[in-house]
Amino acid sequence: MKIIVNAELCQGHARCLAEGPDVYVLDEVGYNSTSIDNVPPHLHEQARRGALACPEQAITIVED
Repeated sequence: MKIIVNAELCQGHARCLAEGPDVYVLDEVGYNSTSIDNVPPHLHEQARRGALACPEQAITIVED
């Protein structure tokens, strides 16, 4: 599983972080700066929940 964040769409709500605290990373001003090419299997559910929580749909999950 891979996570792709469209930084242009992110508005800094941090809902991704609330749903996936072990997956998502925010920059110094609160925008999603996550870039993971290989999400460990035990974090897949957090990654999916975080992506679904994004009101701007700025997060794309690419399944293997």
